[in-house]
Amino acid sequence: MFQDEIVEEIHRIREEYSRSFNHDLRAIFADLQKQQAENGREVVSLSRKPGLTKRWSGRARDIGEDAESASRRST
Repeated sequence: MFQDEIVEEIHRIREEYSRSFNHDLRAIFADLQKQQAENGREVVSLSRKPGLTKRWSGRARDIGEDAESASRRST
């Protein structure tokens, strides 16, 4: 099986970092939050905006209803 040096290094660093906090997830999370605050970069959410999907799907439904009522009138 192929072993990638970069992946192995990442695994080693991650293990050392986790070991430095005695594998305590709360402590690791607190440290990451501290690093993030000290970094000064803006954190953004890349989640999808729920309104956009509903707006388009609702509009498509409205167009379909209009088309139905127009076809009933023409018959």
